[in-house]
Amino acid sequence: MRRKRGDRPNVIVFFTDQQRWDTTGLGGNPLDLTPNFDRLALRGTHLPLFFTSQPVCGPARSCLQTGQYATSTGVFRNGIGLRADAVTLAGCFGQAGYHTGYIGKWHLARTHGTDAVPPGERGGYAEWLGANALEHTSEPYRTLVYDGEGREVLLPGYRVDALTDAAIRYVDRHQGEPFLLFLSFLEPHHQNHLDDYPPPDGYRERYTGRWVPPDLAALGGSTHQHLGGYFGMVRRLDEALGRLCDALRSLGLDRDTVVAFTSDHGCHFKTRNSEYKRSGHDSSIHVPCAAWGPGFDGGGRVDGLVSLVDLPPTLLAAAGLPVPGTMQGRSFLPLLHGEAAGWPEEVFVQISESQVGRAVRTRRWKYGVQAPDGRGGQDPGAERYVEEYLYDLDADPYELTNLIGLDSHREVARTMAERLLRRMVAAGEAPPVIEAAPARRGGQRRVSPEEVLS
Repeated sequence: MRRKRGDRPNVIVFFTDQQRWDTTGLGGNPLDLTPNFDRLALRGTHLPLFFTSQPVCGPARSCLQTGQYATSTGVFRNGIGLRADAVTLAGCFGQAGYHTGYIGKWHLARTHGTDAVPPGERGGYAEWLGANALEHTSEPYRTLVYDGEGREVLLPGYRVDALTDAAIRYVDRHQGEPFLLFLSFLEPHHQNHLDDYPPPDGYRERYTGRWVPPDLAALGGSTHQHLGGYFGMVRRLDEALGRLCDALRSLGLDRDTVVAFTSDHGCHFKTRNSEYKRSGHDSSIHVPCAAWGPGFDGGGRVDGLVSLVDLPPTLLAAAGLPVPGTMQGRSFLPLLHGEAAGWPEEVFVQISESQVGRAVRTRRWKYGVQAPDGRGGQDPGAERYVEEYLYDLDADPYELTNLIGLDSHREVARTMAERLLRRMVAAGEAPPVIEAAPARRGGQRRVSPEEVLS
């Protein structure tokens, strides 16, 4: 039976992996990679200043499933399972009578020697078709996942299309009841054993040797080897988004369904460390985000800084459901109506793998610290940090000139350190000691106190 318009909206999370913000046309990419995302974001609500709270797969996913920071979920690195008693999106929607389904990559189960996720480790999702680490069970044209009984299922087609087809079948089966569907892709993440970004056949050639983001052009890394394939993957994801939305329209569900698009983290192509993420730079933490459907259509461009932990409470609020007190994020729906009073002026980022680090970003300033004695991947946090970087994003949007230690910017660093400490304590961390970076000489003018707060 078809639901009547006005009932609780369906919710679909279209979740990509390792996608930079500037892969979209609205994010400044000139290659027309994302015509569907751009069109739908303009119809609905676009969040151009949206940032992950943890730039690595498992921790970011724990934040998105719970609305908590990774030090609260306990999943501060890959390989740690989400607690069975965690209050999750699926649990909240399920208790409200929604059918819940998960398709694709999970990355929140314990290591079992298999990527079939046991029922008790699925975050409360009722219907299941996925794998814990999809990059290990599948290849671009061989999508192996597991159903709710733990049985292998081999899906036909390129991996993006295979998961999208499964999502369309899910929507068709459950069109008569309110549902939450979490559709989690691997793309445009690299294929681990190949150290490559394999797009559909013929797509790499479309984009190799064309536009290069300025930070990658300046810093090199593996950019020229991998960017063409990466962009090809992004294009196919956008085509999949269009197909899914076409399916919703054909079933008469397009105006009854909230669709939220985002990614777990970005990709810096070995320019900031020896791999592709796990840094506080915008290339790792700045990701695309938009939502459309009931409550979001006509929302326009939201200029506030929004974190990944803010998305779960927002989706609950959009469905008219209560937001549990365990969630540390907050709904950004008031920002759609110009109600910005009390909204944070910065986003907070934790890093606990490859390094133990913390960062805050305002519109203008980016400030980061790292623990010199912290064991990345072993310690969720530290008692002592040392200043690592400070960037003036107005003058240096691609973070190429580190200002930390300059006398001209010591007041900025001091103010940003205070902001960072406040955000760490608010996230449940003990207040650490932050040591100033060694002083450096430089030709920068002294920044005025008024500019420090911008």
